[in-house]
Amino acid sequence: MLHLTKVAAGCRDIETLVARQAHWWGEGRAGAHTRYMPKRAEELIGGSIFWIIGHRLVARQTIVSIEMASTDWGPKCAIELQPGPVAVNPRPCRAHQGWRYLEAADAPTDAGGGPGDGVDALPAFMVRELQSLWLL
Repeated sequence: MLHLTKVAAGCRDIETLVARQAHWWGEGRAGAHTRYMPKRAEELIGGSIFWIIGHRLVARQTIVSIEMASTDWGPKCAIELQPGPVAVNPRPCRAHQGWRYLEAADAPTDAGGGPGDGVDALPAFMVRELQSLWLL
């Protein structure tokens, strides 16, 4: 399976990303726009976009469809995503323009992997602080 990485430009956290997607795509929908259609678009359906926030891969959303769309800013590639990002175990990642392919073997695993690790019980602000200190 093939994935993408994309910078969540201007987003401080996952909650900001969710709010931005609701604003642009409507409640209960999610997606991203890019300038060009990925050449390997067919391989990406069912894969995920891994979001980069604060120079770390922090969340993913499953890719539902990819198609060219007309927007107020001209033609763009619309990537429809499943709503509600899934937190992943954060991994350092340089910011970049557009998107980059990510092979399945290189993708981070979903957060809260082990039973009883307790991370899911922590408030979001505390998780962000611990991640910023590289303790999570």
